Amino acid sequence: MPDQPFIDLFHDTEHLTWAPTDQVRERGRRRTRRTRIAASLAGVVAVGVVATGAVALAGGREGAPTPVLPATGSPTPTPSSSPTPSPSPSATPSTRNTPGAPPSSPSATSGAATKGPVSADIPAQALLRASDLPSGYRAGGSDLLDGEWSFGYTVSITCAATPDRSPKERAERSAGFSKPGGSSVIERVQRYSLEGAKATMTFWAQRVTQCEPEDERYSLSTVDSGFAGDGSLLIRSDGPAMVDYTLFVRQGDLVAEIRLGNLTESEARRLAQRAADRLCTGTDAC
Repeated sequence: MPDQPFIDLFHDTEHLTWAPTDQVRERGRRRTRRTRIAASLAGVVAVGVVATGAVALAGGREGAPTPVLPATGSPTPTPSSSPTPSPSPSATPSTRNTPGAPPSSPSATSGAATKGPVSADIPAQALLRASDLPSGYRAGGSDLLDGEWSFGYTVSITCAATPDRSPKERAERSAGFSKPGGSSVIERVQRYSLEGAKATMTFWAQRVTQCEPEDERYSLSTVDSGFAGDGSLLIRSDGPAMVDYTLFVRQGDLVAEIRLGNLTESEARRLAQRAADRLCTGTDAC
């Protein structure tokens, strides 16, 4: 004879309607997913609380906490730790430019602020110093080198047609100087192959003589050439209420481009010789 508890259970469930098996399974799967999501969110919140506390303890400063997005997939297992391989003793740092690389710190003896990419192929001593310029100029910050200041840009907005320059530089280094009143002098030294450096000087000389201005109010002219180093060009840019000078100086495979700002022609000639002397510290052509 059945026990009384089983008899009572039979009477209580005799008229119940049971859900199909598929529905029961789907409800179970949904319940399992909700449980996992809740556990995941709880873990993310816990990590955010710990991270926020760590930042507060480390910095001692108040700030808006960075929102942490919940994970959308399964937790990634922590990889087993392995020793980090040591660099090979024979490996040496590249002296070529790396586009996008952060600039190196200015040399304490260069007297100029330099901006990257900086290459060891061009020593800081190969660039001008503030003492090379007329009185009142000081080394400027790296922001002085921002923007379009190059002679190539001047040519592109002055002349109707400008071919691309074929020689490609192998390294580059820049320096900027300024003095009260807004006057500035900017230098960029680039290394090429020897033939590439010669071709670069020829290219800029031809751009001046072959320039057909889009606006008759603007013009380019060569003031002088061949007066410093292995090659030099002093170029004048004229526009409405504007006169600007650009200086190119070559020593061996190095070419210095200098935007002279408000310097006079006589000051530009003296600076050209100083630039040529400085370039000699970066090439064995002297």
